[in-house]
Amino acid sequence: MTAENESRFVEMIFPEQANHYGTLFGGTALALMGKAAFVAASRFVRHPVVMAASERVDFHAPVRVGQMVELVARVERTGRTSLGVAVEMQAESPAGPERRVAVTGHFVMVAVDAAGRPVPLDSLPSAAA
Repeated sequence: MTAENESRFVEMIFPEQANHYGTLFGGTALALMGKAAFVAASRFVRHPVVMAASERVDFHAPVRVGQMVELVARVERTGRTSLGVAVEMQAESPAGPERRVAVTGHFVMVAVDAAGRPVPLDSLPSAAA
């Protein structure tokens, strides 16, 4: 496995991603977090992965239309075929330096073969690197 255990990306929140209160849809937040977990796990093992579970997601503060979110995903643990990935979504206004944690979550990603069956992490070529 590689030493890279963290991935980051930034997303601007637009009206089509928001509910009637002008805040980010919970489902859209989950999709962004799932994408971040996928990227972090994929880069970590350099092999196809799928999401097996979202263990816990906590919504701490609303994200408003016009704000940016930075998603930080970190591989925190590995099992036989799975990886535990923590994802934090931080919200900020483009006009100011203040940031706050908006959503946190933990996801389980599993390395899979072409047929979608779990693959032991220690059998992957990247595990020897």
